Amino acid sequence: MGTFSRDEVEHVAHLARLGLAHEELTRLVGQLNHILDQYAILARLDTDAIPPTAQTIELESILREDVARPSLSQAEALANAPERDGSYVVVPAILGGD
Repeated sequence: MGTFSRDEVEHVAHLARLGLAHEELTRLVGQLNHILDQYAILARLDTDAIPPTAQTIELESILREDVARPSLSQAEALANAPERDGSYVVVPAILGGD
């Protein structure tokens, strides 16, 4: 597994239009090379007997059950509308209306 040189990281940062300070560039070179080292360790593991997974943790819904319940009446829903026309809320036209 190779390593990133400072020039390579600087070149990629330039392509990505990242303005990195000298200290940031030095830290990024070390961090990227550390990631490569860790990947090399993982790449040596025998994973043939492990099935592919899309999720590493069980998924559960955090939403409440969708249960029908009483809602506002039409009069209550329109009570605070600034302008009404019968049972409709009047709003300003936004597409070529006069």
